[in-house]
Amino acid sequence: MTLLQNTLSSISSINEDAVAHAQQRLDSLTKPPGSLGILEDIIKQLAGITGQAIPKIGKKTVIIMAADHGVVEEGVSAFPQEVTPQMVMNFLNGGAAINVLARHAGADIACCDIGIAADISHPNLIVKKIKYGTDNMAKGPAMSRNEAIAAIEAGISVATAQISNGSTLLATGEMGIGNTTASSAILSAFSNLPLRQLIGRGTGINNRGLSAKEIAIQKAVDINKPDPADPIDVLHKVGGLEIAGLAGTILAAAAHKVPVVIDGFISTAAALIAGKLEPKAAQYMIASHVSEEPGHSIMLDMLGLHPVLHMRMRLGEGTGAALAFHIIDAATHIQAEMATFESAGVSTAL
Repeated sequence: MTLLQNTLSSISSINEDAVAHAQQRLDSLTKPPGSLGILEDIIKQLAGITGQAIPKIGKKTVIIMAADHGVVEEGVSAFPQEVTPQMVMNFLNGGAAINVLARHAGADIACCDIGIAADISHPNLIVKKIKYGTDNMAKGPAMSRNEAIAAIEAGISVATAQISNGSTLLATGEMGIGNTTASSAILSAFSNLPLRQLIGRGTGINNRGLSAKEIAIQKAVDINKPDPADPIDVLHKVGGLEIAGLAGTILAAAAHKVPVVIDGFISTAAALIAGKLEPKAAQYMIASHVSEEPGHSIMLDMLGLHPVLHMRMRLGEGTGAALAFHIIDAATHIQAEMATFESAGVSTAL
C-alpha cells in the first residue's frame, strides 16, 4: 500500500505555463488558429505533461497486462480460457496484431503475466503473478482487497521500470478472456445506467452469451455490492488483475509526468479506476480511440477524454493505442518543424 500511496501523492496537475507557451507557438504557425484540431490538443497536453512548449517523444512502449477471469465459468466469452496464455505466447513471439502495429509505430512491447491461470515461460515475459486468475465474481469477490492493491502496485513497478529504461510515452494493452465482463461490471458500479446500455459482445458472443453476460454481471453487482465511493472496493469485488495492473501503469505514468495512451474498453476501465483514485491522473491520459463496446464512450465521457480515432475496433491488446502513436508523433513534428508566419514571410489575419 505504501507504493500506491506514494505514487498517488506524487501526481500533480500538468504545467499550465507550458500549455500557454505551446498555444503561443501554435498560434504563430502558418495556419488559421485551431485548424489542426486534435493535433493541437495533443500538443498542448504533451506540453503540460512534459513542461516543454515544443514537446519531444522518444522511446514508446506498450505495456500489456495479462490475466484470467473466474467469471468465464458463467459462459460469458466466445473463447475458452486457454486462449489467454496462447495469445500471450503469440505476443512474445511477435505474431499478434499489436506486434505488427507496434513495430510499424516504432514502439516496444512489455508483456506482463499478472494473473494468468497457467504458468508460461519466455525470456521476455515479465512475471508479476498475483494469483492464478480471479475468482468468479458472480459468486463472490473477484479477489481480495490486498490482492487488488498488490496488482496495482505491480503495474506501478512495471511502468516505473520502463520509464527508468528510457520510455517517454506509454500505452496500455491487455489480454484476458472474460475481461469485457469485468470492465462492464466496473462501469455498472460507477454509473446508474441500465446494464444493457453498458455491455457488448466482446470477443463476438451470440445472443445466448450476451444474456449470460448480463446475468453474470447483475449477480456480481447484487452479491458483492461494490462501493462506487471506494474504487479499490469496486476493483477487488468485480474487477480483474490486468485491469488493476493497468491502473497502476497509468498512475505511475502520471507520477513520473509521462503521457499514457489509453487503448480500448478494458484499458479505459483501468483508467476509470486510476482516475477515481486520483482525478489529476486523467490529465496524463490520451484516449486513442472509441471501441465498438457500447460502454466505452460512456467511460471516456466520465473521464472527460476525447478519442483521437474512430476505427470500429474491438480487439484490445493495445492496438488502438499503437495506431494513435502515429498521430501523436505527427503532432510533435508539426509543433517542431512547421514555419511561423514571421519566418515564412506570410501575412497574418487582420
